[in-house]
Amino acid sequence: MRRPRGEPGSRAPRPTEGATCAGPGESCFPSDGPLMCALEQERRFRLPPKPPPPLPPILRGGQRLEAALSCPHFQRRPQQHLIRSLAEARPEELTPHVMVLLAQHLARHRLREPQLLEAIAHFLVVQEAQLNSKVVQKLVLPFGRLNYVPLEQQFMPCLERILAREAGVAPLATVNILMSLCQLRCLPFRALHFVFSPGFINHVSGTPHALIVRRYLSLLDTAVELELPGYRGARLPRRQQVPIFPQPLITDRTRCKYSHKDIVAEGLRQLLGEEKYRQDLTVPPGYSTDFLLCVSSCGAVLPVRAQDPFLPYPPRPCPRATRDPAQRVVLMLRERWHFCRDGRVLLGSRALRERHLGLMGYQLLPLPFEELESQRGLPQLKSYLRQKLQALGLRWGPEGG
Repeated sequence: MRRPRGEPGSRAPRPTEGATCAGPGESCFPSDGPLMCALEQERRFRLPPKPPPPLPPILRGGQRLEAALSCPHFQRRPQQHLIRSLAEARPEELTPHVMVLLAQHLARHRLREPQLLEAIAHFLVVQEAQLNSKVVQKLVLPFGRLNYVPLEQQFMPCLERILAREAGVAPLATVNILMSLCQLRCLPFRALHFVFSPGFINHVSGTPHALIVRRYLSLLDTAVELELPGYRGARLPRRQQVPIFPQPLITDRTRCKYSHKDIVAEGLRQLLGEEKYRQDLTVPPGYSTDFLLCVSSCGAVLPVRAQDPFLPYPPRPCPRATRDPAQRVVLMLRERWHFCRDGRVLLGSRALRERHLGLMGYQLLPLPFEELESQRGLPQLKSYLRQKLQALGLRWGPEGG
């Protein structure tokens, strides 16, 4: 006898594997049955097919170069890709916008790639008449930053003509161009005479970028003082001069946690004592030093606070007879990011600072990052610093005074 519906022990029919159940009270159909196949075929017939994905457009050389440089996820060391794109580009495709992107990319990522830099220099020479100083300042930026003087023979004459033509039109761009040339030790006298003139200084004094221009003019005046003894033109008045770098450079501030400065400071503290060195001292006319020591004529490391740590600026000729003149030794950290990528060339700003400190009379002791990274722990670092200081003939402790 059949059991009544809902009576204990009764079972509902279990759908088979692959069946489709529409809902309570409705029958279930296998998904591969003839009815479901017919419905699926009808659905495909009524709905329009999905369009295929569009094919990427074929980019020419200049377009490929611009697309690559504009991509935020572009790799930092794609030299061969850039060179290939540049070689495939037609002359009319290399617009100022594309070349500015290339220049900014090389400068930002410290890529000292001669073939690409020479291409920028050649473009600047060929397009001289069509370029204004606001574009030129961006094109010459990587040359100064990467400490690279192009082989293009017309590069400097071209820039001198542009500066003569545009100096009064865009003051900040003019000074930026001169800053790049200052790093390359290629300052044109005529442009210097113009930017140091009272008319130019008065013109920029009331502009929003007056402070940054005065800072750059102060650095240019320092370069004239130290590197251009033959210059007889106008100079920046003393009352207009400001400290060149009043604080550490941005790259050092952002990467301070990767720096060796703290461990070197601890090594010097244990080796010499806190009174024998100064850290992060800014010396006139505004250059920062990592560590500064005062040393007697016989090589004894002196307490810094008992000495004047600054050398006079502008430098004065040393008198023939002086009593125990103290030398100033500057320990310069050369971190990995102070160099062009994949090379041993110091960035332009770093080379300029070391060059000027040396010309002012400071004795430099570089501490390269490869040597610092090879020291395993503080004891090895102290031994390393001891060898470096002793190689200069320095003495400290009971025997050194």
